[in-house]
Amino acid sequence: MSHPEHHRGRWRPRLDRPALVALLFGLAGVVYRLVLTLFTVPVSNSDEATFGLAALHIARGREHPVFLYGQHYMGMLESYLAAPLVAVFGPSWPVLRLPMLALYAIFLYLIHRLTRRLGTPWFAAFVVGLLALGPERVVRDQLTVVGGRPEVKPAVLLMLLITVGLAAGTVHRRRLAIGLFGLLVGLAVWSDWLILPYLAVAALALVWAVRRELLGWSGLLLVTGVVVGVAPMIVDNLRAGPGDDSLSVFREVSTKAGPQPPWSDRVRGGLLEGVPLAHGLCPVDGCGRWQQWFGVLYPVLLLAGAALAVLAYRRAAGTARGERGGRAAGALRGERVGPVVQLALIAGAALTLLSYVRSPLAATSPLDNARYLSVLQLSLPAVLWPLWVAALTAWRGTSSVLGRLTGALSAAVLAALTVTTLVITVLFAATGTAASRTEERQARELAAALRADGPHEVYGDYWTCNRLIFNTDESVVCGVLDGDLSPGQNRYRPYWRQVGRAERPGYVVEIDSPMDRRLRRLLADRSDAAPVREVGGYRVYHPDTPVRPWR
Repeated sequence: MSHPEHHRGRWRPRLDRPALVALLFGLAGVVYRLVLTLFTVPVSNSDEATFGLAALHIARGREHPVFLYGQHYMGMLESYLAAPLVAVFGPSWPVLRLPMLALYAIFLYLIHRLTRRLGTPWFAAFVVGLLALGPERVVRDQLTVVGGRPEVKPAVLLMLLITVGLAAGTVHRRRLAIGLFGLLVGLAVWSDWLILPYLAVAALALVWAVRRELLGWSGLLLVTGVVVGVAPMIVDNLRAGPGDDSLSVFREVSTKAGPQPPWSDRVRGGLLEGVPLAHGLCPVDGCGRWQQWFGVLYPVLLLAGAALAVLAYRRAAGTARGERGGRAAGALRGERVGPVVQLALIAGAALTLLSYVRSPLAATSPLDNARYLSVLQLSLPAVLWPLWVAALTAWRGTSSVLGRLTGALSAAVLAALTVTTLVITVLFAATGTAASRTEERQARELAAALRADGPHEVYGDYWTCNRLIFNTDESVVCGVLDGDLSPGQNRYRPYWRQVGRAERPGYVVEIDSPMDRRLRRLLADRSDAAPVREVGGYRVYHPDTPVRPWR
């Protein structure tokens, strides 16, 4: 990636051309996402606001949550990362999202490093260029603070780089590196269980690389790191009541009653919708038939990547056959670790995809749940490597007629992947941000109006309440109601109790929503008609006496 250069007595790194191109791609991707962050694009919501409120509570020393309020399985690492910024600058969406932008930059750097170790410098630059692009579905997973994915992807890449360095002998403080590996595993388990397939294959790669060392102090440091990283989760589960532990809650959330969709529908939703959406080939409202080709090709690329990795592993063994001694064994391990890590990435993608299509949501709601496949970006270098190898071999003219034809097709696939992602990204940047900016402006207008003139204790729906509380820095408190005006999903119960004690609570509802129509019917025959005003697409009711039909 760089070469040492002495200039006037100082040592400075000098980037080679592929690394410089990758750096420019990466900077473009970061700047693009920084602009989106400053304009709060993609649009915020109450799920993200819950993480923001937790960051606010952490910054003020009021709470130290382990899991997302109202849950027992989604870790709050993102809130802890944002808390120092919130403490200094106050609550705002750009401040909340800046740590996610930093995690994205780290992700690009680490995947570039890993791809150079596994492939070639120019291939690494190509991968960074693809990942620098991003339509709404992709940047939503990278920038919004909704738990798990932005932090676990860099963690997995760093684990694999540690494994490569240990096998190649380039890591000097080996025990500390193994301990760090364990710590990353623990933090990732606490943060988001969706990464478990990748953690499993990364752990197997580490065992392959340093299996003898793990029998001593290194193994103890590995286990200690895991325990330290997952300690918040362990402590919380020891205190949880029956049925409130993480495993029970996660099982309940993941298991839906009713008839299961057929496997064909789940596989179709996972491959034809989920995979293209996760890789930025489709707009957020779904994939056209012409955009589903990558989902069809994806299993083929997984098999081809696994086959190339196995061949490379056997080739490394063949070149070292006849050599003896520990030094030769260490060199062999260093040559084999690349194919081993490639196999780990292929296996991680396959297991993640299999886990996803087992869920009925892959068939019934593929657009809303494609976010669970965003971790597949980790495997992009291993998935695209067969196409790059075939295209490069044909370009050099070292293959047969069939090989040149295969190489031409592979180059066409890589070009189509790049052009499609670029077009969808440009369309989103040019025309897809207006709705988000309008919705954010209306949410700010509502927050400013209530903050200035009240009421300061209100009821609203789930997607209004916590965002309103965050936008007003808790000067307005909101209790969640469902559309029939019954108590809804109140993640942070103190807000509900505070509104419940209010002598004259207000109601904030979207204009002509089911809640709005229900509330108007209840107030129609009352003598103390509620004052009503409209702000930013919402109606604000403030009756003289409370309206609480659930009581």
